[in-house]
Amino acid sequence: MSDSRSSPGKVTGIRGPGMGRGGPGGMFAAMGSKAKDFKGTMRQLASYLRPFSLTIIVVWILALTSTAFTIIGPWIMGMVTDELVTGISRQVSGLGVVDFGRIASILIMLLSLYLVSALCSWIQGFLMTNVSVKVTYTLRDDINNKLHRLPLSYFDSVTHGEVLSRLTNDVDTVNQTLTMSLTQIITSVSSVVGILCIMFSVNWILTIIALCFLSLSIIFITLIVKQSQKFFKAQQKCIGNVNGHIEEMFSSHIVVKAFCGEVDSVKTFDSLNRELYKSAWKANFLSGLMMPITAFVGNLTYVVICAAGGFFVLRGMITIGGIQAFLQYIRSFNHPLANIANISNILQQTAAAAERVFEFLAETEEIPDPVAALPPPSSRSLIVFDHVRFGYDPAKTVIGDFSACIEPGQKIAIVGPTGAGKTTIVKLLMRFYDVTGGSISIGGDDIRAFKRQDLRSLFGMVLQDTWLFSGTIADNIRYSRTEASDAKTEEAAKAAQVDHFVRTLPGGYGMVLNEESDNISAGQKQLLTIARVILANPAMLILDEATSSVDTRTERLIQKAMDLLMKGRTSFIIAHRLSTIRNADLILVLKDGEIVEQGKHGELLERRGFYAELYNSQFAGREI
Repeated sequence: MSDSRSSPGKVTGIRGPGMGRGGPGGMFAAMGSKAKDFKGTMRQLASYLRPFSLTIIVVWILALTSTAFTIIGPWIMGMVTDELVTGISRQVSGLGVVDFGRIASILIMLLSLYLVSALCSWIQGFLMTNVSVKVTYTLRDDINNKLHRLPLSYFDSVTHGEVLSRLTNDVDTVNQTLTMSLTQIITSVSSVVGILCIMFSVNWILTIIALCFLSLSIIFITLIVKQSQKFFKAQQKCIGNVNGHIEEMFSSHIVVKAFCGEVDSVKTFDSLNRELYKSAWKANFLSGLMMPITAFVGNLTYVVICAAGGFFVLRGMITIGGIQAFLQYIRSFNHPLANIANISNILQQTAAAAERVFEFLAETEEIPDPVAALPPPSSRSLIVFDHVRFGYDPAKTVIGDFSACIEPGQKIAIVGPTGAGKTTIVKLLMRFYDVTGGSISIGGDDIRAFKRQDLRSLFGMVLQDTWLFSGTIADNIRYSRTEASDAKTEEAAKAAQVDHFVRTLPGGYGMVLNEESDNISAGQKQLLTIARVILANPAMLILDEATSSVDTRTERLIQKAMDLLMKGRTSFIIAHRLSTIRNADLILVLKDGEIVEQGKHGELLERRGFYAELYNSQFAGREI
């Protein structure tokens, strides 16, 4: 099921106007997202490119060489045309013949230039792809390492989809820009400058005429873009709403069917789809006007240039080859100009994507482990909670004043109503969060004096929310001890009462769980997580509603296995079903983040206090 905190209106990876091939808006469409600090973000991105400075310089030289040879091409073709015209004129007048040898040498030179240009383009593409892939690899590696250094409080405030978007979509955007846009900037700018220079050298009057028509085209397109952009933004929002609704309905289709919500779902979809239709129709209609307008202006430009050029040829101001070359330059001039406008938009999008990545990399990390960390504490150590205070939000306290002393090997049950702070106590013990007041010590040493990995390696956890990954059942059990043999894995499975049902599955221990692990039941998933902890054979145990998803018979069998596993180990049991903790050595009763009672099961019942109320509420009418 999708994260409940995700917003239906927030989507990633959707092409906006002007984004890539086929995107409406062409070269003048504006991007929807812009970086807050474009220059600062680009400086940070440049720091990732610095190790490849020499390669990038070579790429630039190759790009300039390739562009220069490409620009010279039409001019040389004009020379061929002039040579043919001159030769034919001489042949007609009887003064000579066409010099095909010279024409052939010119064409060979032109072919050589195009081959060298193509070779330079291929080499620069190869080098730049190598650079972009390495930079992308470094960015993803930095993000992955950052993930393991972030405190859990970060993930409490950010959706999983948001983190994944930065790791995938945003990094891919940077990768595509580095692969294509950097070299395109060089080739496009140099092409525009070079073509303009040659056009002015051929005939400055024709060049001014061509620029006037180009300006007219830009004015028309700018007016259309201003009108269409608001519809493109509305389209982006509507697409997000439609996608969010579809994702929510598909991921929760069982709930929708159970409550007969199909009709309401279809009505909602129709409403969202109509809004998308309206905005998309207007946006695409307006953007569709750009191509015929630019084509019309372009054709008009050719007509005017041909007419003016013919006049200039008659006046001897330009040759026929010059007109031919000029028309080719006009046709090729629009392409690099369009690239420049489009690249400027892509760079804005890239800066926005890179900024999101760098913002993630700049997030506050959890307090690092001490340099002179203490060695891992003994499993037979006293655990002391000394006036512990904590709140996920500094303004709201969850644990007010918690104190307890846990003897080695004791089985400690933590009970209380929902929101009393039971699971929070365990998270503090594992240093998923640090206390805001007081301290927790093991063997007389504050847990902050140990490395987190050393501290957490002492505990084996079975949580109420099971987690299994896409892989075989055996691999999921072996997650706690990847080097464990098949025999040890099956032994742990038998102790967790999981062996029997695994052997009834197709493939047995080799059966692959799907991405959602919904090809087995919730209770079976919980049994697998218990088997995982049994295989780990930890020094201490934490069981958070470990049997909440199994039936009563299986619960009793698991309880026996857990009793054997907990023997001699310090164990923390969080339970709502109080029948499972009757034999606990110590029961801590929490209410509003404080211990209101503590003792054994029988003692607490005799006091007829808060624990007795909780117990009797579950077993009203039964014999105690």
